[in-house]
Amino acid sequence: PYNLNIAIYFTGLSRCAWHTLLSVRAVSLTVPVGQGVPQSLWKLGRLNHVAIAVPDLEKATALYRDVLGAQVSATVPLPEHGVYTVFVELGNTKLELLHPLGEKSPIAGFLQKNKAGGMHHICIEVDDINAAIVDLKEKKIRLLSPEPRIGAHGKPVMFLHPKDCDGVLVEIEQA
Repeated sequence: PYNLNIAIYFTGLSRCAWHTLLSVRAVSLTVPVGQGVPQSLWKLGRLNHVAIAVPDLEKATALYRDVLGAQVSATVPLPEHGVYTVFVELGNTKLELLHPLGEKSPIAGFLQKNKAGGMHHICIEVDDINAAIVDLKEKKIRLLSPEPRIGAHGKPVMFLHPKDCDGVLVEIEQA
């Protein structure tokens, strides 16, 4: 479809360079965008929240509410997870403030190692948590419980071992 003589004249390219350019262009247009990426039965969604372990829940809540002006939830005890939670609304996501509840709280152990508190985990939504769990097990990602549990939002959640996730504790939550 191209008149090579006109194209060579206007671009100053040699005939060999022009043919190479056309063949590279043709090849790049014929390679499917998702080639080599296996199709999955589940998909990651949006970042739901970043969880922060705090030694003083009232002080942390006041920081986000009174100093930074954020909208914060009431404190919610989750005895099955061993935590008190407060959610800080950020518009595009949330922060989850975590404080120990009970002697076997995983947050108590975290705060023993990190006296000032700090980032505990991230939570990412998935469209099919059961398919995600099956797939992640097949990919040798360790899960921190045998079955999903109901999380702070009343939806099934599963935690992935940080050693399998580049040092980050990842929570997946049914969208």
